[in-house]
Amino acid sequence: MRASGILLPISSLPSNYGIGCFSKEAYAFVDQLIRAGQKYWQILPLGPTGYGDSPYQSFSTFAGNPYFIDLEVFIREGLLTEEECESCDWGTNESYVDYEKIYASRFQLLRKAYERYDLRQDEDYGTFVRENGYWLEDYCLFMAIKNDQGGKGWEEWPEELRNRHPGALERAREELADEIQFYRFQQHWFYKQWCWLKTYANKNGVKIIGDVPIYVSADSADAWANPLLFQFDEENRPIAVAGCPPDAFSATGQLWGNPLYSWEYHRKTEYSWWVQRITHSLKQYDVVRIDHFRGFDEYYSIPYKDETAEFGRWEKGPGLELFKVLGEKVEHLEVIAEDLGLLTESVHQLLEDTGFPGMKVLQFAFDESEDSAYLPHKYSKNCVVYTGTHDNETTRGWYEGISGHTMEFARAYTNCEDRPVEECVWAMIRAAMSSVADLAVIPIQDYLCLGNEARMNAPSTLGYNWKWRLKKNQITPELIDRIYVMTKLYGRK
Repeated sequence: MRASGILLPISSLPSNYGIGCFSKEAYAFVDQLIRAGQKYWQILPLGPTGYGDSPYQSFSTFAGNPYFIDLEVFIREGLLTEEECESCDWGTNESYVDYEKIYASRFQLLRKAYERYDLRQDEDYGTFVRENGYWLEDYCLFMAIKNDQGGKGWEEWPEELRNRHPGALERAREELADEIQFYRFQQHWFYKQWCWLKTYANKNGVKIIGDVPIYVSADSADAWANPLLFQFDEENRPIAVAGCPPDAFSATGQLWGNPLYSWEYHRKTEYSWWVQRITHSLKQYDVVRIDHFRGFDEYYSIPYKDETAEFGRWEKGPGLELFKVLGEKVEHLEVIAEDLGLLTESVHQLLEDTGFPGMKVLQFAFDESEDSAYLPHKYSKNCVVYTGTHDNETTRGWYEGISGHTMEFARAYTNCEDRPVEECVWAMIRAAMSSVADLAVIPIQDYLCLGNEARMNAPSTLGYNWKWRLKKNQITPELIDRIYVMTKLYGRK
């Protein structure tokens, strides 16, 4: 069935108190999706973020980001006052998240709410703790120890904690019991509020697409609590780490630094951790977009202490075997494969064998060859088309940066020669929506014709990413009507 959706991260919603969250504005956005005829809302990973504020470098692949908890619920519950929330410094620019100020204010308020909350009277809390104990206890202990260690990564902790000596962990559980409980409280309320929002969306015919990064962060509860899952030595230090080889964009490649999986161990355990992970993800989302799908076929392995990615090598991944197991053991497995970049024949074969839809990004279509696989006339139905993703420039920003043959070809292909850039952006949206792709997903920045001031992420850079936010009332009724007309015109309603 043909359908369409909008890409908008939770953090980019125009909620009060500095960052988008599960607030009334989130429900209002669902209502806007419904009126615009959209069937999908795509978001970014929901995990708690660390250094660099990237949702792809999370302290846990299972936990939720406490920044997204709606403080107004706590005001209504009598756990916080409006004055307490208003008195915090959330930053002065409503279009951008100030993460330093969010960090300084948000946890103080959450702590106050926790200290005023009677957990014993909340039956849902006990149920949540029991049902999620398989990840929750390790995560809460990890965060409590991390705070006690001054925020250091676990690789810098004292040896008995880094290597999880039972006696040291038991002492930490006793000494840090209140801090551990505080983190349980955060996760309980995160999932409670997210469940409310997701249920509202689903009841109104809107499905959630969420990202699952292929790798976990080096500084995560996952890596610390489950060292056998990764290529670690006897001291739980990485042997090799993830990245990308040198290419036309980077002479030294990309050194991501994520720990690599010990696929032989996963195979011996019948991929039980992956079954847990994807099952959990499909409780959070209706569809999972698996990032860096190529890594399941072959992954790039870089020696641990290398300072660049120049001397890595390709190693064989689990391939189809993993997805056969997931297909057997995970209910309602709906996956979008992020298959962007230079792909080998074996990756194409893996995608075909799984049957998962891949991705098409229009900004990649207009190269010198005029023969790109991303050109809409080359699509098959089983794919998802985007004008751009969270890693791309906005389409307006992209248009304003291209020239020569690329610009001439893009304008000719989308029939917008000699037209203003705003019309060219809508022509790109039209090319995506009119294509045969089963699903078209458009970033909200493109519907708003915003430039690169609204870009979400520029890969391999720090300082300006993951910050952009909508302003209140920026999505107008007129824009919703225009989206609805195009959606209906191309049979995606």
